[in-house]
Amino acid sequence: MTVIPRPGPGEFAPTSAGTIDLVPEGGLPALLESQPKRLETLLTGLPEARGGFRYAPGKWSLKDLLLHITDTERIMAYRLLHIARGDQTALAGFDQDEYVRTGHADARSLGDLVVEFSAVRQATLALVQSLDAEAWTRMGTSRDKPVSAAAVAHILAGHAAHHLAILEERYIR
Repeated sequence: MTVIPRPGPGEFAPTSAGTIDLVPEGGLPALLESQPKRLETLLTGLPEARGGFRYAPGKWSLKDLLLHITDTERIMAYRLLHIARGDQTALAGFDQDEYVRTGHADARSLGDLVVEFSAVRQATLALVQSLDAEAWTRMGTSRDKPVSAAAVAHILAGHAAHHLAILEERYIR
């Protein structure tokens, strides 16, 4: 795998800085590989009934959170592919709450949601491993802001890291 450069100023919207900061310097590949195992470890032995838990009124259930992580992974992987291949068509945002509302995660098992995330992440890893040094530097537009392929990969991993921390702090403990 080529080295995935850390994105610099001008390669992402300032609102993504905190998410990118969740990825250790030079640690993107290892983080991408470890997150499915971390998720599985966090949920091992958790009763199925816990999947409907919401830590506060109006918050997503644990299952909703898992679906959101997977849906966002799919969207970000597409953005990565789109930009890495040099497509200059601007990419729109998405309504995460609508995706959760129509995803019906509470009708699924925790195990099924974990398996789905792992499968989607394996596809993301295959994409990441296929990209060459030039692909990582390509720029595109997402949500009306310039973004590099490297930044999208960091945002993808940082987003999962953010939600895995929330899962551990607010849903598991």
